[in-house]
Amino acid sequence: MTNNLEKLPKDSFERITIDSSHAEKISKPSLNFWQDSWLRIRKNKAAIVSIFILLFIVFMAFAGPYMNEHDPQDVKVTHANLPPKIPGLEKLGIFDGVGKLGSKTVNLYELKKIDTYYWFGTDSLGRDLFSRLWKGTQISLIIAFVAAVIDVVIGVIYGGISGYYGGRTDDIMQRIVEVLIGIPTLVIVILMLMVMDPGIWAIIIAISITGWIGMSRIVRGQVLKYKTQEFVMAAKTLGASDKRIISKHILPNIMAIIIINMMFTIPTAIFFEAFLSFIGLGLQAPEASLGTLINDGYKFIQYQPFMLFFPAFVLSLLMIAFNLVGDGLRDALDPKMKD
Repeated sequence: MTNNLEKLPKDSFERITIDSSHAEKISKPSLNFWQDSWLRIRKNKAAIVSIFILLFIVFMAFAGPYMNEHDPQDVKVTHANLPPKIPGLEKLGIFDGVGKLGSKTVNLYELKKIDTYYWFGTDSLGRDLFSRLWKGTQISLIIAFVAAVIDVVIGVIYGGISGYYGGRTDDIMQRIVEVLIGIPTLVIVILMLMVMDPGIWAIIIAISITGWIGMSRIVRGQVLKYKTQEFVMAAKTLGASDKRIISKHILPNIMAIIIINMMFTIPTAIFFEAFLSFIGLGLQAPEASLGTLINDGYKFIQYQPFMLFFPAFVLSLLMIAFNLVGDGLRDALDPKMKD
């Protein structure tokens, strides 16, 4: 053994010197919570695609009504029930203005001598469905976002106070919540809409009356969890005020769960507004929302199915996209979901 080692050439061995200052150096840059969450959500292709779909729908909701020369509330009875006609696509045999007139299939634009284009067709009063669709989507999104923000604000404040102070304060506040939960939401909403004048704010208030309850219970549970943690007890020992403890120590730790639940609250509000408008308790004519457009479209589904298809398709996209983004955020922001 010794003889074999002696035969090895001296250049077979090289002394390696390690600089002690770089011995424990971390080569990968450190990331904060939100940077790490962004890297995680980027791996979720469904969530990324849904984000682009939502951005496109939001852009069209505010820009779509101005993309053609037709006003969403301009009534032209002579242009009623026209099928979609899109420049360029008409040469391919689709969206060419051909529709049914009785038992015959004819080009209604040529028959009525109309030289303009209605990209999504017209309704029974001759109003342009393209501009009405995006105007209705805009109103539905505004109602949903405002209602969701109100739900988050009330829910976070109510649940935070209930969970942080506990004791008799928590008991009284939770009994109020239990009473509200026992009353069907639809009954409360219908009563409020009967008392208030129909309109956007009536729907927002009606949705927000009980919409904050779920958020408040989630926030309460999170506050009860974190207020007994060591870092909160240390802050109390050092004399930090309740306001500082809540704003600097508890709220940042529950912000992720608040964002996740807000993403699920928005599609719920969109669907609820569409439901109220569909049954006639929401917006009133001539205002448009996804619910009123679907309500108008299903009456003509046998003869003019396009009137129902476009608003139903946009509503379905919104519901699916928001839920996929919510799922992606839940996986990205949940610290237990590690790769």
